[in-house]
Amino acid sequence: MIFYIPQDTTALALGSEAVARALQTAGIEPIRNGSRGLFWLEPLLEVATDQGRIAFGPVSAKDIPSIIDALESDPTSHDLYQGEVADIPYLKSQQRLTYARAGLGDPVCLDNYQSLNGFEGLKKALQMTGQQIVDQVKDSGLRGRGGAAFPAGIKWQTVHDAGKSTAADKEPCQKYIVCNADEGDSGTFADRLVMESDPYQLIEGMIIAGLAVGATQGYIYLRSEYPVAHKLLNIAIDRAIEANFLGENIQGSGKTFHLEVRLGAGAYICGEETSLLESLEGKRGMVRAKPPLPAIEGLFGMPTVVNNVLTLAAISSILEQGAANYQNFGMGRSRGTLAIQLAGNIKRGGLIELAFGVTLREVVEDYGQGTYSGRPIRAIQVGGPLGAFMPESQWDTPMDYEAFAAIKAMIGHGGIVVFDDTVDMAAQARFAMEFCVVESCGKCTPCRIGSVRGVEVIDRIVANENRDNNLILLHELCDTMEFGSLCAMGGMTPYPVRSALAHFPQDFLLRDSLLQDAAGASLQDSLLQDSLLQDAAGSSSRDAAGAAQGEN
Repeated sequence: MIFYIPQDTTALALGSEAVARALQTAGIEPIRNGSRGLFWLEPLLEVATDQGRIAFGPVSAKDIPSIIDALESDPTSHDLYQGEVADIPYLKSQQRLTYARAGLGDPVCLDNYQSLNGFEGLKKALQMTGQQIVDQVKDSGLRGRGGAAFPAGIKWQTVHDAGKSTAADKEPCQKYIVCNADEGDSGTFADRLVMESDPYQLIEGMIIAGLAVGATQGYIYLRSEYPVAHKLLNIAIDRAIEANFLGENIQGSGKTFHLEVRLGAGAYICGEETSLLESLEGKRGMVRAKPPLPAIEGLFGMPTVVNNVLTLAAISSILEQGAANYQNFGMGRSRGTLAIQLAGNIKRGGLIELAFGVTLREVVEDYGQGTYSGRPIRAIQVGGPLGAFMPESQWDTPMDYEAFAAIKAMIGHGGIVVFDDTVDMAAQARFAMEFCVVESCGKCTPCRIGSVRGVEVIDRIVANENRDNNLILLHELCDTMEFGSLCAMGGMTPYPVRSALAHFPQDFLLRDSLLQDAAGASLQDSLLQDSLLQDAAGSSSRDAAGAAQGEN
């Protein structure tokens, strides 16, 4: 029998290291695999037996002796027995493309990766021209998974065509591939799971991107709060270099691609692509005005592809299985699969990979099984701290970029944070503005000053100070931030604020119950009128998501 216990951040936080030591004490050396994303079962102990690969979870060190005893007699008799891993309903019903290899073996074992069709996409790419690779990406319909959902193939085509010269003796210009791994949205962990469970997939995707656009240098800009991912990525890069999948003359093809990991310094704003590039260049992370676009003048002023981890990770399967296969998943203009990250007050949190089109209700109720507290769900925030708060009336909306934009919401990076009926939505709206105060780079006035004023205005509304005028002022302030900010940090902060006001107006009532009865009627009328004004004024705002936090 072969034992597997994860070494990713979530499993480690829940005690997998102690479980591994308990196995070693029992004379068993486990393989440290990556997590499958079933975080509600972590640490998930998997055992490969003659009858199949079975699972026990969530396991603690004290459970190991009884599990070993059960394995020698009847595994199904153990209380933590979950059956065959592939048949766990949470996992079985998913449509895994990007995470097909996650949890199957040692994430930094190159032989394991290749045995699971790793680098097959790269091998095909090495036989193609750059334009042929770009065409495959365009045909797949892949859109940026960082939040903005911009078509990846169009961005690649721009970089591919940039810097061309008719002069035969002119050296081709330097181009770069930059992976945005600064995953800072609340409730998100999909990028981390790729890097900790299948890092070679990201490496392969970046090499293919380099071949496509003519770039020879790549950087993974990793958030400093991911030390496990940092360690595993560096090991994987070193082994890829030793096996000649990175460096000069890749697999004898004459092609070159070098890759390095660079750590961020804890700034949320560096998830925005131009701030990220400033940070990579050794400067303070501040947003650049556009144009010029990074695809024309990016890192060190040269043409640069900036894509999210999930975008680049999808490339290997597109090249391996073909663009048409990827197109078979999804709906409308949202093709392929979405990495849904279920977090917050949820009973069964984890990573769920499904084709675009599943509803929010299906995800939260069928997979999440409701709240961890057992209380009714009241609100769901999708897309990180800049995403709108969605009431139950919107939970049947299919998870599709255009469908969410139509209701003034955003999918963003796919993070879902669930709140039960004890949540104070006025406090959440205030937090959205306060978050912007703390994380703004400070370059533009609407974001830097507007967020500070936003906190003050919300406080006055809740305190019933000149309420009607302050409600008008708050919407005018939101308009200024939305349409006047340089990037989505200020441009999308109004989303959670406006949605909280529109769908949960009662939370903005007076906190003093003795005064609330006297003021309640006029207050409700005021907030209702405010919601109507918001619908009228906000109809032009649905395209403000042009540059989400992960802007690629």
